[in-house]
Amino acid sequence: MLQLICLPCVLLIRQTLLKQKSKKPLLLLLRLLLLLLLLLPLPLPLPLPLPLPLPLPLPLPLPLPLPVLLCLLLLVLLLLLLLLPLLLPLPLPLPLLLLLLIVLLLLLLLLLLLLLLLLLLLLLLLLIRLLIRLLLLLLLLLFYCYFYCYC
Repeated sequence: MLQLICLPCVLLIRQTLLKQKSKKPLLLLLRLLLLLLLLLPLPLPLPLPLPLPLPLPLPLPLPLPLPVLLCLLLLVLLLLLLLLPLLLPLPLPLPLLLLLLIVLLLLLLLLLLLLLLLLLLLLLLLLIRLLIRLLLLLLLLLFYCYFYCYC
């Protein structure tokens, strides 16, 4: 799908940058908007069938957000709490020790589920950003085709 959208954009940009036949300011403005939209960094690399005269910037790696770091820190703390009764020779009765282990395991499972939910939300956010950019690009292409055909 990206190739179907990007191929007309590349052709339009080449026509704008190399030939510049059109003297209409609106067409030129739309072509330059397409160029700027293509040069925005996307979360995923774009497979382009034709080389661009200007190189696309590479997307930067995303740093871990603060909630993910906090969840990882809590995970390490829970693991330490889980291993602490095993390391210390405490005279705890067996049912209490088992109850403590079950509670810690349930908390650990809850934390892992929370982390998974957070990662899914981050992926959904990236997907929404990509879809918005693709829709904007498609809208600009439709405007360009409309003005090119009827102006």
